[in-house]
Amino acid sequence: MTKRKILIVDDELSVRQSLEGWFLEDGFSVATAEDGNAALRKMETGPFDIVIVDLKMPGMDGIELQKRVRQIDPDAAIVILTAFASVETAVEALKLGAYDYVTKPVDPDDLSHLVGHILKQKELTEANVRLRELTAIGQTAPMLGESPKMKQVFSLIDSVAKTDSTVVIRGESGTGKELIARAIHERSQRRFFPIIAVNSGSLPETLLESELFGHEKGAFTGAQYRRKGKLELADGGTLFLDEIGDISSKMQIDLLRVLESRQFTRVGGNQEIASDFRLVCATNKRLEQLVEQGAFREDLYYRINVFGIEVPPLRERREDLRLLAEFFVEKSARAMGRPAKQISPEAMEMLERYRWPGNVRELENAIERAMVIGKEETIVPDDLPLQVEEKVVPVETSLAAMEKDHIERVLEETDGNMTRSARILGIDRATLYNKVKRYGIRR
Repeated sequence: MTKRKILIVDDELSVRQSLEGWFLEDGFSVATAEDGNAALRKMETGPFDIVIVDLKMPGMDGIELQKRVRQIDPDAAIVILTAFASVETAVEALKLGAYDYVTKPVDPDDLSHLVGHILKQKELTEANVRLRELTAIGQTAPMLGESPKMKQVFSLIDSVAKTDSTVVIRGESGTGKELIARAIHERSQRRFFPIIAVNSGSLPETLLESELFGHEKGAFTGAQYRRKGKLELADGGTLFLDEIGDISSKMQIDLLRVLESRQFTRVGGNQEIASDFRLVCATNKRLEQLVEQGAFREDLYYRINVFGIEVPPLRERREDLRLLAEFFVEKSARAMGRPAKQISPEAMEMLERYRWPGNVRELENAIERAMVIGKEETIVPDDLPLQVEEKVVPVETSLAAMEKDHIERVLEETDGNMTRSARILGIDRATLYNKVKRYGIRR
């Protein structure tokens, strides 16, 4: 994690050098400025935890500088340096939001004690913010499942969470890959720091670059302020990159460099910024195929492909349907301020027969709609926006033809993945290969 940063602003060189030496010995990152204008230029290069400002300086005085610093970074704690004769003015600075003041000549022990107190308060505030975020996550993102496949996923989460390994989560859209990422984060040593999510596939290259790396003021048209990127915000925590298979070649190169050095520069800037984060990725594409096609860099693939988790689609974990459906009924009822409804046996049968191409996300939307439009005390089939295929098999259809048709449907659902198809069919891969060849099935 990056060091805490202190900016010292004083027109006396001896004061700047003395304070800088003390804080460097204490392990801080320190910058100095001889006047208000130089201080503001330093503020543009990056945020500071504490700004120590001399009250009396030529040109811009400490009061005016304090106001300007507040505009640039409201979270910076400001400490005023003042002579005994200017204590009344220092009190005015406190009324304007300064944290405290210190009289000259400065006692190193008193100043170190004050800085330590400020940082403890900042850490408590930051921890409370993270705790509220984690509480909200726990309320809205449960991990539910009793099927063997989901139990295997839970086991993998527990295995990798306590490490710092990069994780790639694979699965179709709507299977809950972000929930898996958040579950890994919440069980990790980084759980008291934020998890920062970025949907890589929803942003064009230029916007994704600014989103990840941040930008400096004036870096491009409309960049009126300096902005921290997601990489910087994820310092100490977890960066979750969703749909990583969709990022451009240039962004792949930039991301690879960050993963190798853990440093980056903001768009329009030249200062290297360090960030200690754990990377968790997700994709609904086969990265191996993208590598073969030249659409995804092989070196980046091997950099991120450390630990993999495959999230099964809902149609492969039908044992969890009732559990999930009942949870979404309770969730919708709380949101609407209504009593929860029961799901009728006929509606439950429809849920179990449906193929769920949109997976868990589609199930949640279907239940929410049923709760909105349903007139009965229970959810009935007419409340559900589902079209269940009624497939009638002619009595003269042979067993072989039925088997061929079923294998074709399974292969279609798995996009031709022989390993997954064999697992669904309950046979080994060699048997499936033989049946595909015998029936002339095109994969």
